[in-house]
Amino acid sequence: MGLFARLARLIKSNINALISSSEEPEKMLNQLIVDMTEQLEVAKKQVAVAIADEKRLMRQAEVATQQASEWEKKAMLAVRASDDALAKEALARKKDHENTAQQYREQWNKQKAGVEQLKLALRALNNKIEEAKRKKDLLIARKRRAEAQKAIHETMSGLKNASAFEAFDQMASRIEQMEAEADAQAQIAEEYTGDVLAHKFRELEATSGADEDLLSLKRKMGLAPPEPAPRPARVEVAKAAESSRTASDEFGELDAAEQEELAKALAELDAAEQGVQVKS
Repeated sequence: MGLFARLARLIKSNINALISSSEEPEKMLNQLIVDMTEQLEVAKKQVAVAIADEKRLMRQAEVATQQASEWEKKAMLAVRASDDALAKEALARKKDHENTAQQYREQWNKQKAGVEQLKLALRALNNKIEEAKRKKDLLIARKRRAEAQKAIHETMSGLKNASAFEAFDQMASRIEQMEAEADAQAQIAEEYTGDVLAHKFRELEATSGADEDLLSLKRKMGLAPPEPAPRPARVEVAKAAESSRTASDEFGELDAAEQEELAKALAELDAAEQGVQVKS
C-alpha cells in the first residue's frame, strides 16, 4: 500500500502546483486528467511487477516442493539398497527443500494478499480518474457559464455609469435641437420664398380642423349640443312656396308662367325623393 500512498502524494502535489500556477481552469482540468492517467499507468506497471513476484514465489515454492519429493524418492532408493546412512542424508536434503518450500509458500501467500489489495486500490484509482473525466466536461461548462455571467454583470455595471447615460441624453438633446433648427429653416424658407397667403390658409385649415375635432369629441362626451339634423329639401321648397304665396298675397296673384315653373320644381323634387327611397 506504500506504492499508492506515494502515488497519492505525487498526484496531490501536482494538483496543488497546477492550481497555484494555472490561470486557466479549463487547461488545468485537462492537464490534471493527463497527469492522473500517467500516474495510473505507473501504478499499473508497479502492480504488474507485484503480480510477477507473486507468480515467481509460487513457482519457487512448487520447485522446492518437487525437489523435496525427489529427495524422498532417493532416500527410499537408498533404503532399498540397505544404505541407511545415504538414506538419512537424502532425508535431510528433503527436509531442507521442504523448509524452503514452506518459506516460499508463506511469502507467496503474503504477496498474493498484497497483490489483491493493490488490484483493489488500482481499480478504485481507475474509477476515480474515470469519474474525474466525466466531471471535467461538467466543470468546464460551469466555468464557461460563470464567465458569461461575469461578462454580463460587467456590462450591466458599465451601463450603470452615469457618464454613459449623460452622454446618451446629450446626444438626444443634440438631435432634437437639430430637428428644431431644420423645422425653423423650412418655415422661414416657406414664409419668405413661397406663397404667404397659401401658407396662412393652411394654418387656418389646420386650426379649424382641430376645432372641429374638439367639438366632435365634446358632442361624443355629451358636453356639447348634438349636430342639428339637415332640413328636407321639400320642406325648404314648401317654405319657399309659402313665402311666394305670401308674397303673392302681398304683391298680387302669380302669373301663369310662375305657377307652371313652381309646379315643375315640385314634380322634380317628388321624383328625386322617390328615386332615393327605391335605392335605399
